[in-house]
Amino acid sequence: MAEPSRRLTSRIDRDFDAGTSTEIIGQLSALDTEFYGGQNVERVQAALVLSSAGSWRRFAAGLRLLRTDWRDVLVAGGLADEDWPQRLDAELRST
Repeated sequence: MAEPSRRLTSRIDRDFDAGTSTEIIGQLSALDTEFYGGQNVERVQAALVLSSAGSWRRFAAGLRLLRTDWRDVLVAGGLADEDWPQRLDAELRST
């Protein structure tokens, strides 16, 4: 289990309604590390958030997908390619 980073939490707060953002953060915090496939935790968590585009339903679908294959979540969130560190920084940059 891993808490979302401060910058990811800020993104969640921007993308989701207040009650939903609290639930999203709780769901991410409760995820077992086995679902990350040995990948950078912030990368996988951010991919879930980015692919959700502010929708609880999309987030829930992403969680189901993560439990099947973390790689599909990275693709859906746009963080599957070699440039993922730069894309992650750009997406989570404070505004």
